Amino acid sequence: MSKLAKQSILTTFSAYIGVVIGYFNLLWLLPYVLKPDQIGLFKTIQDIALLMMPFAQMGIGNGITRFFPQVTDSKFSFFSFSLFLGIAGFAVLMVFTILFREPISSAFAEKSPAVNQYIQVALIITFILVIHTLLEAFSRSYLKLAIPSLIRDVLLRLLIALLVIGYFFGWYPFPQMIWGMSIAYFLAMACMVFYMNKTGIFQLQFNWSDIPLSLKKDFFRYNIITLLGTAGALLIMKIDSIMVSSMIGLDANAIYTIGFSIAVVIEMPRRAISQVAMPVISEMFAKNQLTEINALYKKIAVNQLLICLLVFLLIWVNIENLYHFVPNRSIYEQGKWVVLLIGLGKITDVIFSVNGEIIVFSRFYTFNITATLLMCAAIIIFNLMLIPLYGIEGAALASLIAMFCYNLVKYIYIKIRLGFNPFTTGVFLILLAGVLSWALSYYLIPESAYVVLDILIRSGIVTAFYLLLIHLFKAAQETEAMVFRKIKDVFSQLR
Repeated sequence: MSKLAKQSILTTFSAYIGVVIGYFNLLWLLPYVLKPDQIGLFKTIQDIALLMMPFAQMGIGNGITRFFPQVTDSKFSFFSFSLFLGIAGFAVLMVFTILFREPISSAFAEKSPAVNQYIQVALIITFILVIHTLLEAFSRSYLKLAIPSLIRDVLLRLLIALLVIGYFFGWYPFPQMIWGMSIAYFLAMACMVFYMNKTGIFQLQFNWSDIPLSLKKDFFRYNIITLLGTAGALLIMKIDSIMVSSMIGLDANAIYTIGFSIAVVIEMPRRAISQVAMPVISEMFAKNQLTEINALYKKIAVNQLLICLLVFLLIWVNIENLYHFVPNRSIYEQGKWVVLLIGLGKITDVIFSVNGEIIVFSRFYTFNITATLLMCAAIIIFNLMLIPLYGIEGAALASLIAMFCYNLVKYIYIKIRLGFNPFTTGVFLILLAGVLSWALSYYLIPESAYVVLDILIRSGIVTAFYLLLIHLFKAAQETEAMVFRKIKDVFSQLR
């Protein structure tokens, strides 16, 4: 667990450095340099690539993590075999895109015709993402996560920022900036290859006959099954943005995207913990350590809610202040209710802990398909119903409803099949602490005319009150003891 905790801290640190850069990019740089429709196009191309990526990858990323412990003597042959399958999957996706180009184009023809000019860029980024995510999955299996996280969360965002700055200085026109996104993604992937090669875990061996035929069959079957689950989960996350572009326009997607991106910060600790927990859960299932998995399930629920709820509170109590720094704020602050709804959806995801990861690595992994396909249908239906009624808030509400239902279904299934339950008294006490802390900010903290001062005062009081309540409620005693122990160790070293 010490290695797990260390990697979680390092990846969370990288994630939040990336968040700072991402905030600068999306809340200041893009609105300052680009028009709303240009921001909408920029993000729509990225979202299309992210949405196509799991279909091209065919679920191989999770397959690598699950089967890695079983290929003790042929790890690098297994690695090259996985890359081959990923490239083959992309080839199938590209053929599919060419064959169905007309209906794909018609979806954007009326409200966002500019998207159809850059579908090729989305395909190139998709291919690069397929390779990059497989490289990350292999690194994750070795519990090497800090540098891959740094590359994905920090370096890539810096490259995107440089790309936009280059357009601002007139070094190239807007169309070339859109094409330049593929170069930024390629450079990040190249850094990943360099890192893996330097650490000795990038070796292409083609002795595929060393991999047992039975394992290949199980691996391929598992990938196909989890493909639908992985793709569906991403569809739930990204389809709202694409449907906003399709049904309302690129300007609306720019407003929605900025609001969504503010809220997505909430789940950064969850992502970091999940990445590190996946190989641990996989290994525990391989050893049939069900009691340990259930204990980890509960522990992660408390720890990630403790952090993520505080982040959500700090964002929402400062929402007006955050939009104050956005250029052309009168346009983009219309998305503040998107922040609230998406933020509540992220908290829902956090509360239910690592339920998706447990299903994926258990013998019941096929259920993930059923749950995900139902939720995919639900999110599309909810968007079709709610976007015409409520606009971008309707898309955010659709995501919140779908996310809650998706997690509830998975929780019930895990409870019935495995008897696992992430909910402890600590979870509910943390939620109570969050509600009381919000009430304190809303009713008792006066507003300051100075934005930065207001952020500091409001954030400081809310954080202190929240942590005080956590301590008084004894909601996370194990985590609290660990933090105090670490602080004590630091002070003892300084003496």
